[in-house]
Amino acid sequence: MNGPVADEPVGELELVHTFTGAMPTGVSVSHTGRIFVNFPKWGDEVPATVVELRDGREVPFPDRDWNDPSGDDDAGAFVSVQSIVVDPADRLWVLDTGSPMFQPTKPGGPKLVRVDLDTDSVGQVITFPADVALPTTYLNDVRFDLRRGEAGLAYITDSSDSGPNGLVMVDLATGESWRRLHEHPSTKAEPLSAFRPVVEGRPFLQRPADGPAKPVSMGSDGIAISADGTRLYYCPLASRRWYSVATDALADRSLDDDQVAATVVDEGDKGTGSDGLETDDSGALYLTAYEHDAVLRRRPDGEFETVAHDPRLLWPDTMSVAVDGHLYVTANQLHRQATYQGGRDLRRKPYALFRVPIGAGPVLLR
Repeated sequence: MNGPVADEPVGELELVHTFTGAMPTGVSVSHTGRIFVNFPKWGDEVPATVVELRDGREVPFPDRDWNDPSGDDDAGAFVSVQSIVVDPADRLWVLDTGSPMFQPTKPGGPKLVRVDLDTDSVGQVITFPADVALPTTYLNDVRFDLRRGEAGLAYITDSSDSGPNGLVMVDLATGESWRRLHEHPSTKAEPLSAFRPVVEGRPFLQRPADGPAKPVSMGSDGIAISADGTRLYYCPLASRRWYSVATDALADRSLDDDQVAATVVDEGDKGTGSDGLETDDSGALYLTAYEHDAVLRRRPDGEFETVAHDPRLLWPDTMSVAVDGHLYVTANQLHRQATYQGGRDLRRKPYALFRVPIGAGPVLLR
């Protein structure tokens, strides 16, 4: 006699690596197939906040010294890294929050660091002035367009759960940076009246050990550039909506905030809360679906489809489109952390890095 029907997985999800220590967030794959991962300092013991996976081992990258900061304001070492991204020129960029345990930032801590993969050495360090990386700022994710200006432009989300949200632009030639869409409604977490997330069948709220539950309040988080470079997509963590803005407006420092905001488009309800966004060279956009243990794709024709759905995709966090035609994604059980579970840590190791074939590649230099 047959038993009841169960939820069926979608996609050919392949396990790449398991993590038995700290929980990972970011992953990025170089054009030669090297895999890099980072671990923010959220309370786990973090021997190295950036590593390369080599023969199944997690090797501090670019070396041990860069993973051994002297303090939260150390501009010459990684303090607490949230995101790592290989750019179209096959260089690894490290986005350092400078905010272990979400503490207030200090100048020198928040930074963007370029590691040249041909030499595995740091080639550039960009720090942020205090009016760009605010004490409350949490630099979350970054994307690059090397077609703009002398050396390209970086776009960063500020996902702060306790202060202003927005986007940060960085001129990679000069190191200058500036904020855009500062406190714009599209960058803010939505209230429970508009967004009541459910993860693993349970309401997803901040649940301290003492005191009442509160809504999750992280703002602008996921970020991706359209394949043609004309639009920047972004989404608050606490929302099922996503938005895009004209990159020409973000790059033009002569425009005022209202002129930039006038180019924002509400891209609609994507059916899920999302942590990460990504794009490929076909023009498709990918979004993690943390409410559904899934990764979705919006095709260039506007239709949505499921790339992967699997009970092992417990909080799909960050994605990387690789030249091998796969999408790599971390699953780190973020929602099972003690802060969301009444002070009890319900995560069960190992955490995982998966990949799924997508038949497309990253957007490279043209």
